Amino acid sequence: MKPRWKGKGSKAKASADPMSKIVSQLQSSLIQTKTCGLLSSCSVLVEVDTELADLLNRACFGRPRITAEKDKQWFQLDMEETFYLCFSLKCLQVISEDGSIKSNEELWEYFKSKKPVFPISYKAYSHLRHKNWVVRLGLQYGVDFVAYRHHPALVHSEYAVLALPEGDNDLNVRLRVWSDVHCTVRLCGSVAKTLLIVVVNSNGLGANSPSCLEHYTVEERTITRWNPEQSREDQRGLQNQTKEGIL
Repeated sequence: MKPRWKGKGSKAKASADPMSKIVSQLQSSLIQTKTCGLLSSCSVLVEVDTELADLLNRACFGRPRITAEKDKQWFQLDMEETFYLCFSLKCLQVISEDGSIKSNEELWEYFKSKKPVFPISYKAYSHLRHKNWVVRLGLQYGVDFVAYRHHPALVHSEYAVLALPEGDNDLNVRLRVWSDVHCTVRLCGSVAKTLLIVVVNSNGLGANSPSCLEHYTVEERTITRWNPEQSREDQRGLQNQTKEGIL
């Protein structure tokens, strides 16, 4: 499925301002300002100025939150986004409710307690982010994430992403029967997306600390629905040949 750009000139805008450059600018800005986030249940709130808010929006991290404080701007980060900025980019620190700064190991354990499949979902998220895809939550489509080639204002998402662990275990409960696969593929097709399965193999290392992530391996699999109207041969050419034979 080809990228579906939004409007004339969107593709050129994306090429002139690559996502890797934007994320690098965001990383530098967060480090320079020593930005910290406040842990709030399953998300993290970050107070930002106008410049940082613009970078977070352009890099597609978090969502702005409207508050009664007109002189302050807040962004809400999801768990995967937070850990990517903390652990992978090393440009954000998270403060817990008691005012202490959480280490990556503490944050890892906290997110696992809130979401048992966090090690799998985070590995899939970081895998796609490292490839400069924009990754957003995909709950509205019944999947874990949706992946965009660039900012959602410029292009529609191309992939509906499911993050699954390798093998048969308690965390792997989706797409285990054909009806699940059929329904998911039909849903993705109805919204013009390709189903991307990101299979994460822990290689028997478990998930005791975030350092295990470097030993995890990832396999990408796409599943598309067969269109019975498609043919390997050009039907128009066959019809012309038939007419010529009759003549």
